[in-house]
Formats: sequence, C-alpha cells, structure tokens
Amino acid sequence: MKQQAWHVLPWLDVTKILDVHPGKGLSLREVNRRLAEIGQNVLSEKKGVHPVFLFLGQFKDFMVMVLLAATIVSGLLGEIADAVTIMAILIINAILGFVQEYRAERSMESLRSLTAPEARVMREGIESRIPAAELVPGDIVILEAGDRIPADMRFIQAVNLEVEESALTGESHPVGKTMAPLMDELMPMADRRNMGYMGTVVVNGRGAGVIVSTGMDTEMGVIAGMIQSVEDEETPLQKRLAQLGKWLVILSIAVCIVVVVTGVLRGEGFYKMFFAGVSLAVAAIPEGLPAIVTVALAIGVQRMVQRQAIIRKLPAVETLGCATVICSDKTGTLTQNEMTVRQIYTGGKFVTVSGQGYDPKGEFRGADPTQEREPLRETLRISALCNNSTLTKKGVRVAGLFRSNAAQEAPWGIDGDPTEGALLVAAAKAGIWREVLERKEERLDEIPFDSDRKRMSVIYKGKQGKRAFVKGAPDTVLKLCRRELTANGVAELTSERRREILQANDKMARMALRVLAMAEKPLDERTALALHNVENDLIFVGLAGMIDPPRASARKAIQVCRQAGIKAVMITGDHRLTAEAVAGELGILRDRHAGVLTGAELDQMSDEELTEQVMDVSVYARVTPKDKLRIVRAFKKRGQVVAMTGDGVNDAPAVKEADIGVSMGKTGTDVTKEASAMVLGDDNFATIVAAVEEGRAIYDNIRKFIRYLLSCNLGEVLTMFLATLVGLPLPLLPIQILWVNLVTDGLPAMALGVEGAEPDIMDRPPRAPGERIFARGLARKIGIRGTLIGLGTLTVFVAALFLGVNMLVARTMAFSTLVFSQLFHVFDCKSEERGIFEVGLLSNPFLVIAVSISTLMQLCAIYLPPMQAVFKTAPLVGWQWGIVLAVAGGPSFLIGFVRLLKNAWSGKTAGAKA
Repeated sequence: MKQQAWHVLPWLDVTKILDVHPGKGLSLREVNRRLAEIGQNVLSEKKGVHPVFLFLGQFKDFMVMVLLAATIVSGLLGEIADAVTIMAILIINAILGFVQEYRAERSMESLRSLTAPEARVMREGIESRIPAAELVPGDIVILEAGDRIPADMRFIQAVNLEVEESALTGESHPVGKTMAPLMDELMPMADRRNMGYMGTVVVNGRGAGVIVSTGMDTEMGVIAGMIQSVEDEETPLQKRLAQLGKWLVILSIAVCIVVVVTGVLRGEGFYKMFFAGVSLAVAAIPEGLPAIVTVALAIGVQRMVQRQAIIRKLPAVETLGCATVICSDKTGTLTQNEMTVRQIYTGGKFVTVSGQGYDPKGEFRGADPTQEREPLRETLRISALCNNSTLTKKGVRVAGLFRSNAAQEAPWGIDGDPTEGALLVAAAKAGIWREVLERKEERLDEIPFDSDRKRMSVIYKGKQGKRAFVKGAPDTVLKLCRRELTANGVAELTSERRREILQANDKMARMALRVLAMAEKPLDERTALALHNVENDLIFVGLAGMIDPPRASARKAIQVCRQAGIKAVMITGDHRLTAEAVAGELGILRDRHAGVLTGAELDQMSDEELTEQVMDVSVYARVTPKDKLRIVRAFKKRGQVVAMTGDGVNDAPAVKEADIGVSMGKTGTDVTKEASAMVLGDDNFATIVAAVEEGRAIYDNIRKFIRYLLSCNLGEVLTMFLATLVGLPLPLLPIQILWVNLVTDGLPAMALGVEGAEPDIMDRPPRAPGERIFARGLARKIGIRGTLIGLGTLTVFVAALFLGVNMLVARTMAFSTLVFSQLFHVFDCKSEERGIFEVGLLSNPFLVIAVSISTLMQLCAIYLPPMQAVFKTAPLVGWQWGIVLAVAGGPSFLIGFVRLLKNAWSGKTAGAKA
C-alpha cells in the first residue's frame, strides 16, 4: 500500500482510503486479494550463505592459505607431527569462525520471533483469532492489555489505552493513545499517539486499530532492512594480522631465496640447500600465531564472564580495548529504568525525596507526616489512594508488614504502571500504605485516566465521609481548584498562589521531572458520582516530580572512561530536557546547554555537517533508529572506534554498525543481543569499564607474544642466513629448526596470553585506531633481540668449533643456545616497560609451567638416545652448558638491569608488582 502520514488523518478517512468498514472489517475475498498482492505480514530474511560454503570460506584468508602450504611442505619433509599440528590449528580456527558467522545470521530470526504470533481481527462482522502473518492493510484488529501489536496501525478506538514502546522509541514509560488526528506531518514516531507499531505491547486499557502497514513496510521492518544493510567489516586486530602475515611471507621468501642461491654458488648441493631453505620458510612464519591470538582472546572472554560481560565474538574484546567513543542509550542503561519521585511541592514549600526517605535538612520545615491532614502527608495519601499499581516482593502483593526475614530481604517490584509505582514508593517511604489505609477507607468508585481529561479520580468513604482524590497534569488539575491545603488548614487559592504553583511546576520541569498534581474534594453523601460533580471546586494539595534516575555505577564508569580518554555519548529517544538533566548528573554533559542535538535538528543537517560537528556533541535526544545509524557512521568517518550500547529493537542497527556492539542481558531484546558482539549480564554500564580494561590488557598481551614469536623467528633466520653468507657449515639442521619452532612457539607464547593488566593500563589514552601492530617501538625491540639471539647462537657454534669439539656437539650447543635464548626472552616479554627484575618471574604460573615443559622437551632431545638419533644431537657436559646458558641468558639479565636503573630513576618501580 502507498505510504502516507496516517497520523494526521481522521480515523474515518483512514478507513475510507483503505476501503474497509470500521464495524465489519474486510471481506475474506478482499483479504485473499490483498494477501496475494502485498504478501504476508512477516519480516523477510536476507538470503544467507549455505553452512558448507560458510565453513569453506574460513580457509580463504591469505595467512591461512600460507599455513596450508606450510602443512604440505612439512609433510613432504617427513614432519608428519608438525603437519598434523598445523592442520589441527587451521581446523579449530575454521570451526570457531564458522560458529561466529553462523550465529550472526540468526539476527533476523530473533527479530521475527519478537512479532505477535496471533491477532484478534474483525472480518465480515465476525471476530476471530488468526495468525498474525495473515494480516493485510485494512484489517481491523482488536487489542487489550497484554497484547503485542501485530503490525503498524492507526487507532480507531482507545479506552484508557497505554502502550509500552520503549523497545522501539526509547520512551521510558507507557504512552497514552488517542484516536484524534495530529497536526504535524513530520512528527517523530515517539509522538504519534494515535499510532501503534509492530512489536510494541499494550499494557493498559483496550482499543482497536486499522492496519496501515505490514511486514517489511512497518517501522520494525524498516529496522530489519537496516540490519540487513549493515555490512560486516574486519576488526583492527584482524587487519593488523593480515598485514603481518603478508609481510612475513614476503620477507621469509626473499631470505630463503638468498640462502639457497648463496649456498649453491658456494658449491653446496642444490637439494641440501633447498631443504634448508624450505625449513627456514617454515621457521620464519609463526604458524601458531592465529591459534595463540584465539587463545588469548578466549582467555579474555573467560575473564569477562566473571565480570558479567558475555562476549559473542572473540575479536570484540580487543576492539573494545581500543574504543575511543561509547554511544549509550539512556533508559535502563545509564538510568535505573525505574521512575522515582525526586521532589514534592506542597504547603508552599519544596520537599526533597532521597533514596531513604524525606530529607530533614531540606527546605521544608515543620512537616509531620504522622499528623492528619498535614499537606505533605495528604499529598502522599492521595499518591497512594489515587493509584492502581501495587508494590510486590517476590511477586506477592504486600502492605508494608512482613512476618519472615526472607520476605524482608526479597527484592521490591512494581505490579502496574511505573509512574504510579513511583508514587506508591514515595508514600511507603513515609510509612503510608494503600492497603493499610483501605482497612479504614473503602473505595467506592473510579473515574479512569484518559488522554483528553489528563487526570484520574477515585472516591473513598471513611469516618469523615466521602472524599474524592484526583491526580493529573498540573495545568489541568489547577484549573479545577478553588482552594488550597496549607499547614494552617484549607485556604482560598489566590491568583498569586496560582502563579507560584505554576512557577514551581516550571522549576521541576526544567529539572526534567515529570510532574503530577494532587487534589481532593469532600463530597456530600447525596452527591452523584459524576464527572461534573466530582472534578470541580477541588482543593489543591501538592505536586510530585519524578524521573528515571541515573545509575550511581554509571556515573563512576563515565568518570573512569574520561580518565581513560574515551568519549561517552548519550543517544536516546527521550525529550531534550530529560536527556540534558540525566547527562548532567552523570557527568557526560559539563555545560547543560552545550553539546546537545535533537532528532529534529539532525534532520536539518547533511551527513557532512554531522560528521563535522559529531565530536562536539555528547547528547542526542528524541532520535530515531536512522539517526542512531547516522551518528555512529559519522564517528567512524572521523576515524573513531565506536562502541554502541543498547537494549531495544531500535538499537539493533546501530549496535551492528558500530565497531563493537554492546547489548543488555536482562532487558535487551533478542535481536539486539544477536546483532551485538558483547552482552552485559547485569545491564550495568560500569561493566563496560571492565571490558575496556580487559580489552586493553588482551591487546597488550597480543603485542607481547608477537614480540616474542617474531624475535625468536628472526633469531632462527639470522642464524642460518649469516652462516650461509660467511661460508660456515650449517649450524642447525632442518629438523632441528622445526623442533625449535615446536618447543618455543607453542606453550610459552600462549602463556603470555594470561598475563595480568599493567598497573597504569586505564591511565593511558586509547591507542590510535590506525596504529600499526609494530608501533611504539615494537619493531625495534623485535629487531634488536632477534639479532642478539641469532648472533649469540652463531657465536656459540663458532666458539665450539674453535675449541675443538666435533660438529655433532657444536650443533647441539648452537641448538640449545637458540632454544634457551628464547626461553629466557619470554620473561622479557611480560612487560614492554619493565625488565626481568621487576615483572616478577613467578607472577604468571602458567608461564613458569610452559617454560619448564619446553626445557624438559629440549633435554629429552639431547639426552634420550631415540631422540638423539632423530635430531642428530649429543649429550653436553658442564662447561658446554656454562657457555650455552651465559650466552642465552646474558642479554635478558643485562637489559633487565638497565631497565631497573632507568625505572628507579624515573620512579616507575613504585607501582610494580613483586
């Protein structure tokens, strides 16, 4: 059907356009015709990749293809164990990648499950239930509390109808619905109070609507389309590793060619040199790197689970560690998602409501809540009595009295409207419970709230007779008042007092409080309970202002994020005043009126203008899902690494578009969880701080084992390359080179992945998004240490020959020097700033165990006769071990001593771990 601004049309005109009788509905013949023309009311699914091809696609990566070639080479060399090891690593990585991508494909399935499975529909004058997929534009759907709206509709009936739309619009409380047409054609979706949207839930009242859009034409369908349109892209870590793999392959091939050609020109046999060259190629490429990266990230995942963060995609840990911007939804993420009364204005004074009760040091003086008809008490009495919600413990309605400790310790809950629940809590803090009051007073009648009157009234009968209690919009209720309750009794409500009350209302509204007025009226026994008799000549009692308060933990988390150089941004569907107040309390917004944009203002800006201003804005209010996508994309255009937190369906496209999406585990919808890379199990914004810290620590650890692996591999290559250049016999046999790879590249490198975070990790600014893997001096450290390892190994080999030992012993000494140089070096790699004397050699037990196992394996290769035959080794004696260990460990102890002096001079050792 043609898209129109349905909310501006009278509902009768909508039914005429859609050619349907509002009382009878469509005919079955017309339904079938429209169903054939428009299609079912379902969300279409983007054509996915077959699981088989999805699995095979894991082997397309350049690094993986090189490792496949290395597997073939190892098999040709007779190293079946090495070939099997490499292939096992590739298969494990492929399975992990397949599972990650397959789960991402389920995002659309979760979105479809959120839609209503059935709907009550009027067709040919008969009411019936049908599958929601069979709805067509023009169908008349009947709704009551608890129903999920099955498609977008224009309401044609609304009786006290309220709809929970927070998952779609970001509104933190149910929205009252009406049938009346609205004036603004460009009105934001959240303000279209005569419209209902697919996936939202009716929480109060009843109504009916005519379907105007189905399937992918609904607002939820538009979101589904945006989710499909968001393309996946590589994380910074994946990009760096891809660059590293290509660089290593090119370099290793070049070196191997030089070694082979040089050896052949010197008269060595071609087969022998080719064999040595291929061995060097295998040694030069750290085939364990992808697996070690995966293990390091998996360890990070386990740590995150312990801190209430569930990682769905392994690279997410690393990506969050380099995040420069965190975009967060307000409701339930930065706030508690619980309406709370903050201030009460009564008797001409303000009363501050704290978490524990009423502040005795506040502005209000002389208030005694126990005194009958005292203004504050009466305000709270009306809050409790003119109310249909209930406080619960463990789901059981209570009246403030408990007979067991277990009941007293159970968590509180609210059964009913959140706003009314906030009023009940405010009254309960003063010891006023509706259930207790109703033991002495009986409710006779109720005039329900509706969006036209903007108020609710109840009538109670007690010892003092009948009395009406009214609550509603301040301007509406105040117009009906003629008198006011003061500390001295009931007095005339003068014009001056009316202005003061309205000023108090404005003051609370500027604080982003949602304000309700309380009034009452004594009724004569003969008074008929009708609107014109009850809701007039009222006595004004007080105002109650409430807000969804910020989380205390979120305030601290944002402070830590600022300290860590991360920009926190609030993106919400709520009103500007509310967003400004919450952002101000949290510390996101330093200046209440600076750095704030609304959805309407965003609509007037081009993408280029938004990109130019995005770094200066910290709060976005009244936004749509499309706006959220634009904001995230604008940050990314500015070179930022963006994290987006969210819980509702409306957040899903932006969550998926962000470099890392973070969803809420408790309140988050399934579609948002599936689109996200990380789920917060406790819905606590503070958990993101832990994620940032863990992400930074994991990236540091990845740099540590890259430093270790490449230094060791460089040492191996230089040993062979320099020996060939100067005309020496080969100091290592090809089988020995492969053994060194196996002994030193596996367990010690993996053990580096469980290193704890550096003490100052959250005092650093985020690393630059475009930072290369070898930045901050890593390439220099790798080059220097790799050269020392290569020269040391070659020096021991030459010295052994000079001292008159045979070639077998000389090669064994060089072989052992190369292995133990790397095992000493792994302790250097525990920190980029501190040396071997500062890092604490026993602080990482996994590393100690890994080095011990590698040492044992090397000793077996030297002293066990069967392995001596395979690796061409000979037992070493004491003085030979002295030379080996001195050369292997000397650089580590020397560099460690220099760093100790340097850090002691600069005072850095104060925070070092022993």
